[in-house]
Amino acid sequence: MSDHLTIVTHPLVQHKLSIMRDKETSTSKFRQLLREISMLLAYEATRELPTHNVKIQTPICEMDAPKLEGRKLALVSILRAGNGLLDGILELIPAARVGFVGLYRDPETLQPVEYYNKLPSDLQDRWTVVVDPMLATGNSSAAAIDLIKQAGATNIVFMCLLAAPEGVQRMKEAHPDVRIVTAALDDHLNDHGYIVPGLGDAGDRMFGTK
Repeated sequence: MSDHLTIVTHPLVQHKLSIMRDKETSTSKFRQLLREISMLLAYEATRELPTHNVKIQTPICEMDAPKLEGRKLALVSILRAGNGLLDGILELIPAARVGFVGLYRDPETLQPVEYYNKLPSDLQDRWTVVVDPMLATGNSSAAAIDLIKQAGATNIVFMCLLAAPEGVQRMKEAHPDVRIVTAALDDHLNDHGYIVPGLGDAGDRMFGTK
């Protein structure tokens, strides 16, 4: 763990991730586990959200109680696989503003190509959590965060299920101010840009596509 990378080693996170890695796990079970694990990762990703005290009346007495400060949180999903993490966080923080960035990875160059961009208009006033299950080469994630920063975001956390060392290094070089929260740092990328040991293509496993 470092200032730039946080690996969530909680036993529940690791147990659910192990089931997701298994190639025999069904599409419906994979989606369910991804939603569950996103809630656990969100606990760590939102740890530094600012709060302020407000006066409330409990059944016993008046007290100063902490609540989230300002305009709170924005969530940005990197399509399409990011939506699997997004659903779980929205169950915890239903008032969050939501944006989407559509990028696909060119299979030849492994470089990101943008096809969709719809972001909240007030990102400069919000903490922004960017979600995508896989941090592989890091090129798509870095490109998405470029777009999100251009839209005004300054406080950004990137939350993923799995990360490869190559992706972490790429993100650190491109966006040293963005903290990464993940369930595991895997070994390496193979020749096709897949994380090893990984869990395959998260989007395909989530939606039952090839």
